[in-house]
Amino acid sequence: MINLFDPDWNADFEAIYNEYREYGQQLKPYVVDTAYYLNNAIDSGKKVIFEGAQATLLGIDEGLYPFGTSSNSSALGISSGACVPPKKIGKIIGIVKAYTSRVGGGLFPSELDGDLAHQIREQGHEYGTTTGRPRRVGWLDLFNIKYSIMINGIDYIIITLLDALEGIEELNVCIGYELEGKALENWPIQPEIIDRCKPTYKTFKGWKPKTGSEWSELSKKGYDSIP
Repeated sequence: MINLFDPDWNADFEAIYNEYREYGQQLKPYVVDTAYYLNNAIDSGKKVIFEGAQATLLGIDEGLYPFGTSSNSSALGISSGACVPPKKIGKIIGIVKAYTSRVGGGLFPSELDGDLAHQIREQGHEYGTTTGRPRRVGWLDLFNIKYSIMINGIDYIIITLLDALEGIEELNVCIGYELEGKALENWPIQPEIIDRCKPTYKTFKGWKPKTGSEWSELSKKGYDSIP
């Protein structure tokens, strides 16, 4: 491989080995059989928090293939990924932005463009952490969130980034999809169907900037705009 990509690279393999072996020795005390570790912790009454990466509908099992990731990113992945049986899993908390964002390609029925998308992107700092790549943004899609709540068994929902919508006079929330003029009863998992759908919106009045960071400080309009 070295000869193929960089034949002139004169590497000191012994030095590299020694350096990374030292890293390994530092990590060694923390390497355990996590199946035993986690199950024993739960059985002894300790609190264990599992945090999923990315989003439910990007998951390899429950998401929109091929517009997703290679792992199970929902609560369903706790058992398969951590070897903790479902009956040991307690409350499940869903976390959702007050709008929708997406990185890269894929279907996005409620996507925005133009000045409004730029405003939300700037206020929500929707840029890749390492690449700085602008993320796609759009209105909150309650239709697919309802599906995510069902398959995850959500007990509580946390809404984040309400401040990213400050200063927008009217806010739209997607409450369903229409296909060829007919409202769909359920969110469709098939990408070829979603691609033909049009979002149905409910409009709320927005709120002025700086409404406060505490729930009690939100303006009345802020309350009304939270679905």
